Parts: sequence; structure tokens; C-alpha cells
Amino acid sequence: MDTDVLIIGCGPAGVQAAIHSSRAKVKTTVVGKTINSSVHGTDIENYFGVVSEGDTILADGIAQAKSFGAEFINQNVVTSATQDGSFLFTTDDGTEIKAKAVIIATGVSRKKLAVPGEKELFGKGVSYCAVCDCNFYKGRRVVLVGNESEAAVSAKFMTSYASETSWVAWDLTADDSVVTKALDAGVRLYTNRPVSIDGTDKVESITLVDGTVIPTDGVFIELGAKSAADIAMDIGVMPEMDDTIKVDADCKTEVPGVFACGDITGKPWQVAKAVGQGCIAGLNAADFVKGN
Repeated sequence: MDTDVLIIGCGPAGVQAAIHSSRAKVKTTVVGKTINSSVHGTDIENYFGVVSEGDTILADGIAQAKSFGAEFINQNVVTSATQDGSFLFTTDDGTEIKAKAVIIATGVSRKKLAVPGEKELFGKGVSYCAVCDCNFYKGRRVVLVGNESEAAVSAKFMTSYASETSWVAWDLTADDSVVTKALDAGVRLYTNRPVSIDGTDKVESITLVDGTVIPTDGVFIELGAKSAADIAMDIGVMPEMDDTIKVDADCKTEVPGVFACGDITGKPWQVAKAVGQGCIAGLNAADFVKGN
């Protein structure tokens, strides 16, 4: 499908951006899940004139954006790229989206596995980005950990580099199509929860709850949507060292047509700031599409 403005992220920043870009009469598509928003399940008490539940604010904002024509896709982005001046994305279910402008509003957190060895061996075989670190594992053994489509996509991707690729998932929610592709590529699937990542100076193995020990040189933890840093790099934007994205006063990144807003641009991580930047990003993305 084609769209003018693609917004990645369904939190306050992304929804506000959708309200403004759709009101500006450009075709607007939002990809993301409200359950991944930092305000999901929270109570808001420090946003001007509003004391409410975060989920209520999101639902009301989405209804507003839809009233102006914005389309929402309840999926995660699993691949991103550029082609002939446009931006190309693929979602969990294989939907391909081509956009003239992109607004990254995904937040900054990488979900942690929270098992012994994860923190201690980070950078010594533990990674959160297969695309970033794939070249370090040519001809070596790797394990992908995660239940969602991103883990399946990354597992298939790593078969082009690793000598042996395993995938650990204990509550599989990935789309059937990407699971099949991973298995057909030779990925070995283990359906048990990991309890530790093991090694002294580097990763040596990962242990599952049933006692299975998988020898490995690297563990890639992929517990959700493609991170904002990954998406940014895939379309030419280099994140800062803390995975935030640098923008100017117009929420523009270093790449024409790519904007960012909300938590991904840095502190303060507050609804008020996210909504303000969402407004700016939405208006400027619409202007970019129109050639203004």
C-alpha cells in the first residue's frame, strides 16, 4: 500500500502527529500498538487540563485522527528500507507500505529478558540488534530470543551469516508466515523460556527452563517491535549513543523526509512534550509531502 506520511508508533506523539498530518489533507497511516505505548495502563495527572487514564487519552486521540482520515494498522514494523527516494516498510503480517515521509514516534526502550547473564554479558555476546551486529557472527552459532515477529524475521536473517541459528520462544505470537519462513531457512525452534545466559568473559550458552543448554556464541534478544534505533539506521538516520534521535526545532532528522518526535528525541519523557513534538512533526511532514 502507498501512503503520504507513515507514522511509526501509536503513543501520544504518534497519534498527535496523525491528527495534524491528516487534517492537512495528506494520506496518513499509523503503524503500531497502543499496548506498547509508555502511557498504556497508566494514570495521567500532569498534562494540562487532563486528568485521565492513559488508555482513555489514546483512544480519544485515535478517534480524532480517524475522523480526519488517518488509518491505523495494529501491527509492528519488522523491516525498513529506502528505495528511489521513498521509504519502504513491512509489518508483522507481511503488509508492505511505501511512504513519501516518515515520522518515528516509537519511544526508546528495548525490552529486557531479565535473566542472569544478560546484563553482565551485554556487548560480550548479548545483543539487542541482529541487523547491527550480524557481521560479528559470520560462521558462528547464534540464538534469537523472542515471541513476536521481529524475532522470527531476525532468526531467518541470521541464517545468512551464522553457521547455526536457533530460536527460543515460549509464548509464540509471531505471524505464521514469518515463522514458516524462519523454519524453512533452517532455524531450529525451542519452545521453552530461557532462565540464564551463561559464560565467563563471553557468551558460551543459554539455558532453558526445562534444563536444555544450547551452546552459542551470541544471544540476540528480540522481545517486541523493531526498535526506533534499528528503524532509523535502516533508512539512513544515525541514532545518538543512547539510541535517541537528534532533531531540529521542526522535528526534522538529518535525512530529508524523516521526522521524529516524543521520547525517541530524548528527555523529558512527558506526555506534554510528546504531544507538542507530535504536532510539529505532523505539520512539517505534511508540508514536506506537499513540497512546501
